[in-house]
Amino acid sequence: MPWNGSIFPATIQLRQMIDGPVRNPAIFHTMERPLPALVLLSSILSFVPSTFAAEKPWTEIRSPHFRVLTNGSTQDAVKVAREFEQLRWVFATRFPGWRLESGAPLLVLAVRDQATAKALDPQFRGFAGGHIGGLFHHGWEKQFAIVRLDAFVRDGSKEVVYHEYAHTILHMNSRWLPTWLDEGMAEFYAYTRFDENKVYLGAPTVRLRALHSAPLDSIDEIMAVTQRSALHHSEFFYAESWALVHFLVYGPGMEGGKKLDRFSTLLQQGVVQRKAFQQAFGEPKEIDKAFGLYTWGEAAPGDFSRVSKAFDVTVLKNTPQINEREFAIRTTSIAETEAELASYHLWIGDSQGARSLNEQAMRDDPKLGLAQENLGYLDLAEGKDAEASAEFAQAYALDNMLYLSLFAKTMMSPLSSSNAVPDMNSFGAALGKVLQINPQFAPAYAQLARLAFREHDFDAALLMSRKAEELEPSLAGYHLLSGQILLRMGKASDATDAARFVADRWVGSDHNEAVELWNSVPAERHPAGEMAFEGPKDTQVIEGKVKSVACADNDRDWALVLDQGGRFLTFHRKGGFDTGISDTIWYGADHFNMCHHLEGLRAIVYYHPAPDATYAGDIVAIEIRDDLPKPLQNP
Repeated sequence: MPWNGSIFPATIQLRQMIDGPVRNPAIFHTMERPLPALVLLSSILSFVPSTFAAEKPWTEIRSPHFRVLTNGSTQDAVKVAREFEQLRWVFATRFPGWRLESGAPLLVLAVRDQATAKALDPQFRGFAGGHIGGLFHHGWEKQFAIVRLDAFVRDGSKEVVYHEYAHTILHMNSRWLPTWLDEGMAEFYAYTRFDENKVYLGAPTVRLRALHSAPLDSIDEIMAVTQRSALHHSEFFYAESWALVHFLVYGPGMEGGKKLDRFSTLLQQGVVQRKAFQQAFGEPKEIDKAFGLYTWGEAAPGDFSRVSKAFDVTVLKNTPQINEREFAIRTTSIAETEAELASYHLWIGDSQGARSLNEQAMRDDPKLGLAQENLGYLDLAEGKDAEASAEFAQAYALDNMLYLSLFAKTMMSPLSSSNAVPDMNSFGAALGKVLQINPQFAPAYAQLARLAFREHDFDAALLMSRKAEELEPSLAGYHLLSGQILLRMGKASDATDAARFVADRWVGSDHNEAVELWNSVPAERHPAGEMAFEGPKDTQVIEGKVKSVACADNDRDWALVLDQGGRFLTFHRKGGFDTGISDTIWYGADHFNMCHHLEGLRAIVYYHPAPDATYAGDIVAIEIRDDLPKPLQNP
């Protein structure tokens, strides 16, 4: 597919906004040769215990902004670090002023070949032949990119890793954007290519071939897609989202992307999507024909096999001067290698593989802080809180840069719930130390907001909550935390604005949490209009505090006891069910499970009544809330 050289506007100030948060780490795959679709496997592949063990220490490459670990060629891994630096430069150039460093640091694992990849991560076995070029795991505390050097360096299979890295940048700098714009922008940057002195932007996605099979959806239909839509996970949707973004940048009358800039600004200001589109571009139905002509040229309607279209690209010639000789290169110890790989297994949910590697790391170096931290999280997942707390404390004592250990041990200590002034001061001071190590770690700001609220210092609470919003604008729960504080401050209008913003854009548990905030505003100060809760059809709903959870070795046997003011109701699972959690729960999505640490939290249960009187019902969905603490009576 030919490229036509074109100069992209030097400054397209897109204040993008992202779709609602993905509860489980998003794991996307790319192939050495493109498969029929970009596949989201995290919900359909169960983890297989890994037998991978490091046969020798890995090499660490540190560039100015990235860390790469490899068991392959150091020279090839340096190229990986260099390309990540170049892509980061592209974002810095395209979006001046954007944040480029996440509170969840990214570690790139550059494995030498397919065999190593399949041994390291069971999901590389997900396709016949195992031809997977890379994975990306988004996380609340850590992020991982895993790339095969034989594919990334030699065959150029890097699109999905770049796609997901683009999501990371977009999500750090925006509150919400429609699903098509989120995916279309990520796909646009996924095909960034680098020559020695040039960078090419806007190259066609290989998924365009999927559009040969059917007509484009209308722009109204594309705009209506959400993360829950069946179309969202199709290759067709990724292709037409890329095409629509490309059209809105390079198309006739688009002013080189300035209209897209205005559209994004309107979204950022809270204008609903369709109205923002009308103001920036005109009526969607009037744009449909131009979009089709732009994408397919003069191909006859329905004759998609004859499509031949050249797409403009941006050529950036003033590329950054990256001196690879300044990269720090060292051979890690065998224990460090094992601990890093154990951490990877831990964050992708493979606790068995993580424990096996971590035990070996601790045998090889009993004083390694990261291994001790991993052990803390492994025991936390099993409900061994006393052991986990001691292990986090030991990890931080061994390495005072392990802010996750400091945060976890602080949140698990009695300080987190004490109303004694000295304890509250110590709690705040410990969270401050976490932020000294990682100033971008939003969960610490959220907990400081809750602490200040408890101390009746609502101004400070709002300041901390707004900071958490700024750092993680894609998390609906941080907007709602600010809304709850604003309501307590008597700013009902601002609180309802926060509720409306989230309820109109997020789905499921986040939407329902926003509706709760909306309904909690006193009637005399409430704006006109109503909001409806979302929930599974043909279910009953009940709420209360979680009294206990019982999990058996067989994950089909699970029971929850709900406390309704002294009335106890027992619910069982019958098959799988949907789970939603408040974003402010301190252990977050990375360490959430339905077996531990739910006691005392408010739960909304959607269920089918039991066929007999031995229990209350079978759970269809559950939402776990992290309500604000009560302010002290005498601050």
